[in-house]
Amino acid sequence: MFLKILKISGKVLGMLILIFLFAVVVTGVSPVYDYPEQKPFSGPDIFNPYADLDSVPDWKRANFHTHTRVEGPLNECEYDAAYTDSVYRRLDYDIVTFSNHNELTKHPYDPSLQVNVYEHGYNLFKYHKLVFNSDGVDYFDNLLPVFTFQKQYQLDRLSEGSDFIQLNHPFRTNFFSEPQLRQLEGFRIMELDSGVSTENEYWDWSLSSGHYSFGLANDDLHYPDRSYRIGVRCNFLETPSARYSDLKEVLLSGCYYSMRVPDYGDGDWTVKLARQDSIPKIVTIGVNRADSVYVSFTAPADSIKFIGQDATLLAIAADTTATSYKMQSTDPYTRIIAYFPAGEVIYSNPFARYDASVADSPYREPSHTVNIPLTILYNFILLLLAAGVVFLAILLIRW
Repeated sequence: MFLKILKISGKVLGMLILIFLFAVVVTGVSPVYDYPEQKPFSGPDIFNPYADLDSVPDWKRANFHTHTRVEGPLNECEYDAAYTDSVYRRLDYDIVTFSNHNELTKHPYDPSLQVNVYEHGYNLFKYHKLVFNSDGVDYFDNLLPVFTFQKQYQLDRLSEGSDFIQLNHPFRTNFFSEPQLRQLEGFRIMELDSGVSTENEYWDWSLSSGHYSFGLANDDLHYPDRSYRIGVRCNFLETPSARYSDLKEVLLSGCYYSMRVPDYGDGDWTVKLARQDSIPKIVTIGVNRADSVYVSFTAPADSIKFIGQDATLLAIAADTTATSYKMQSTDPYTRIIAYFPAGEVIYSNPFARYDASVADSPYREPSHTVNIPLTILYNFILLLLAAGVVFLAILLIRW
């Protein structure tokens, strides 16, 4: 009897393992790509993402990566969209979008503020993307997206049916390497500052390879009731409204900055709410005719860094509300990081070289191509592996 139970248990376990392997193989299907040569930004002009900034900026505070309760048993948040939105409003947020996994979530009370955005990906490596303005959800995903071409294939698929893509929390994505970030193209926004790194060097890997993107820092909220999880990442946008048409325009033009905010009060909500009015903000930012990138803030910063190619520190200023850096002809780009005494950190979008006579911005459309022989070989290997798994399953059933 014991041996019979042991045999049945072994067959069940073996079948579960084979089913998992079959799912990995089947969802591993993908084209294989050849990528263009990586080229730093160059040109006689400097792209200024803040060119449209008003003399008296009207910054609106926003979070774009927000989870809420959804229908069904699988939930990453126990609170509905209305409650989550209400907490953000108490924290002086003007814009909140709801980006549940593989699901389009309706705005809880104002259809005019509806933003069709969802977080794509249920793979085991947490390779996730925010998909903006998609009519529906693309449920295809590689269960184990190990290779760069698999990650690129997902970006290509998602871009076809949407306005633009944000690459989510790359620092926390398993098996996401510097070489991969230097090759991937086609996303318009990089999600910043997961809480692990305040430097966001992974953004520089991509920028240094000539892949221009803007940056957003989001809570990736799952727990609106926990003060240390909400209101600690945010973005300030120069936009007339929270309607999607306005959001799309500003998110693709770059007139915004991102921010890391400490949990004021360390769990004391009274302190946290009261401190929102004292958050330091950008007053002026841009580039002048002498190619000097400048910035000023409402409060003194401990230090203000200008970061360039390959995360190189180009310049630093201490204990000041304003500073500037003259971009050299050899500087492909620079971006600003400002550190404040209470722990706040502000990130600007990149100022990058380009040729204004031939392009509107440094962003380059994807130019990778399908390597047909390698694509056939790779997917044929997957077919053989799938057949092998099925064969083993048949043997196991007959055992």
